[in-house]
Amino acid sequence: MDASILATIYASTAISVGIILAAAGLGSALGWGMICSKFLEGITRQPEMRPQLMGQMLFTGGLMEAFPMIVLGMAMWFVFANPFIGALTGS
Repeated sequence: MDASILATIYASTAISVGIILAAAGLGSALGWGMICSKFLEGITRQPEMRPQLMGQMLFTGGLMEAFPMIVLGMAMWFVFANPFIGALTGS
């Protein structure tokens, strides 16, 4: 097994994980912005619906926050138990 191939795989994995985590963070931030803007629009149209809209906003926001955590778990798997290295070594 050549050390340069191993280093290339680790470097490519690190760059890919960084891009994946950045995209997940950006997506979550944009999602929260859209959720909150629609919440404010709903309150502006029907102020009496504020409690119901608040519950729906927090529920949807919680689902939105689960996505980056799942992506973080997958990224940690690629960093610490890199499947590409296992495929290279044949084990």
